[in-house]
Amino acid sequence: MRERSTTTLTSADGTAFSAATALPEGAPRAGVVVLPDIRGLHPYYVALAERFAEAGVAAVAIDWFGRTAGVCADGVRPEDFDWQAHIPRTTPEGIDADVTAAIDHLRERTRAGLPVVAVGFCFGGSHSWRLAGGGADLAGCAGFYGRPALVGDAADRVVLPTVMLIAGADTATPVAEQLALADRMRAAGAEVDAVVYDGAPHSFFDRSAQDWADACRDAWEHVLALIDRAGDQRAGG
Repeated sequence: MRERSTTTLTSADGTAFSAATALPEGAPRAGVVVLPDIRGLHPYYVALAERFAEAGVAAVAIDWFGRTAGVCADGVRPEDFDWQAHIPRTTPEGIDADVTAAIDHLRERTRAGLPVVAVGFCFGGSHSWRLAGGGADLAGCAGFYGRPALVGDAADRVVLPTVMLIAGADTATPVAEQLALADRMRAAGAEVDAVVYDGAPHSFFDRSAQDWADACRDAWEHVLALIDRAGDQRAGG
């Protein structure tokens, strides 16, 4: 890994927000904006950005709460951060602006035109699927156990390749709702890779990873395949 650091980025509306960047040793084939769960820039997502860099991908994990809680005092949100007071105050417009700033940051640190995909989890997974319908210069979007209600009408505009990684025993969002969202996005013209991991709980990729190693390994491969596709398409285009 060439670099790992926490930094402060600035959106077009002037909002400063925290981010964690990890760059690979060689030239990255693509980039990833990591969209965390409701906890914001939790240490898990800093480590995940580093995992992407180790796989040859430039990555930046962002925080959700620059507009309402300021930048993270120690670079990450603490375990006792009161996300419940801040999640309702996020907006799609603010999230889109922050994702755009993160994409620009990756391209500034690597190369112009770097293909970038979004990879999100729970709240972040929902917004990753939403972003597949526009709002940022992305080449693809992947989401783990998101909520279709947060995608809204963007589902009818989705054209980007989209990966949906679905916990089969998700008690937060019924599997049927997520599969219905996949069908709706396909009807809009998107290629959707929707995978259900039977018996896996919500947050299986992070909080229950040790118990769901095979599912996590398979989900990781689906994400890397999306990234490779983005890199190949940009190289060919």
